[in-house]
Amino acid sequence: MKTKQAESVESQPVAVEGAKDVQIRWLIHGPDGAANFHLRQFELAPGGHTPRHQHAWEHEVYVLEGGGSAVSAQGERAISPGTAVFVEPGEVHQFRAGPGGMKMLCIIPSSGK
Repeated sequence: MKTKQAESVESQPVAVEGAKDVQIRWLIHGPDGAANFHLRQFELAPGGHTPRHQHAWEHEVYVLEGGGSAVSAQGERAISPGTAVFVEPGEVHQFRAGPGGMKMLCIIPSSGK
């Protein structure tokens, strides 16, 4: 078993076109021996957002702090601490932080990195 504190993992900017004021921490992934799933923590500054995008794999998101919205073809839904989000494979999606910013966990399959 391996443990670590999230704050001990280096935060890196999300350098993808369409992302604004988003940082990522790869909490558990390949170098940790995680062969099937990767656990990431995203921190969105107030007004920050992920790019509007889609991909072939599903992922699960859990909001830790702050809030904002999850955007999909079905519209925009408010999310706050304790909200869990399932993004289906191929679904166009985006996460937007509100005025207080947002911190969330995101799990993806290792093949989705």
